[in-house]
Amino acid sequence: VQLQASGGGLLQAGGSLRLSCAASGRIYSSWNIGWFRQAPGKEREFVADITWSYGRTSYADSVKGRFTISRDSAKNTVYLQMNSLKPEDTAVYYCARSLSRSRIAGEYTYWGQGTLVTVSS
Repeated sequence: VQLQASGGGLLQAGGSLRLSCAASGRIYSSWNIGWFRQAPGKEREFVADITWSYGRTSYADSVKGRFTISRDSAKNTVYLQMNSLKPEDTAVYYCARSLSRSRIAGEYTYWGQGTLVTVSS
């Protein structure tokens, strides 16, 4: 299975964007799908995650109230709706899978290529 992130782009601060994470195969009910981001010169950081079975979510404090993670079981896709974007949200965004709830990148696998989000001030 591959997880491919898409939907990135260039936009101004305050704008909105929806990222998609599409799975090439089946997403199992035991999976947890996470979004991470990596800005230039910085470590990859947790953004949000969702359990595939019950849709339970969690968010990094930096995006709570602005970003929403959701899933579409029929499309095997996880979304990240990003509102009120800030220049500090600029990063390459990745999705990946873990077998338990986690905010640690090392516990995730099936990383895709990522999609670039650039927010100008």
